[in-house]
Amino acid sequence: MGAIETHLLDEIGRQMRGHKRLAEGALAQLKDEDFFVALDPESNSVAILIKHIAGNMRSRFQDFLTSDGEKPDRHRDQEFELGAKPNREELMRWWEQGWSVVFGALDALKPEDLARTVYIRQEPHTVVQALNRALAHYAFHIGQIVFLAKHLRSNEWKTLSVPRGKSEEFNRMSLEERRRIGHPLAKDSAAKS
Repeated sequence: MGAIETHLLDEIGRQMRGHKRLAEGALAQLKDEDFFVALDPESNSVAILIKHIAGNMRSRFQDFLTSDGEKPDRHRDQEFELGAKPNREELMRWWEQGWSVVFGALDALKPEDLARTVYIRQEPHTVVQALNRALAHYAFHIGQIVFLAKHLRSNEWKTLSVPRGKSEEFNRMSLEERRRIGHPLAKDSAAKS
């Protein structure tokens, strides 16, 4: 085990942190009431997505190497229900707690752990498979959060990427210029796990 495994762990951490930042850029633009808007009865609100992501993170990454990723005390269906509406602070507490579990597990992994077997719902996965599964799952739901936030903020939306019609201008900028103006994509490029 060596450089490739270390690079893979670093890259997964970098991507996880980038997805977290992307979602937080969208969440910061929402009004408190926006967290509870669902586009239709089959859609999830941002609040539901946060509750589900946090529940999944806790279940999958707590005792990551030593217990099944579907914990017996997880009640997934309840992640898609809200009783009383939590406030923004509570939602963000769930969010941070979930990410804390993920980053704690990632930071504890060693290159030699990548080939180990972990279980999710009693199904064997290599650590690489489980990490890729989680990364894809979180990216999927974070895309939903960004979509909802952009839809709800409409004309007030501040882009988290290259603005429409500005690709050529962006491509001419140096990485240092992007960092100097605080462009979100430059932060991701500079991020280290």
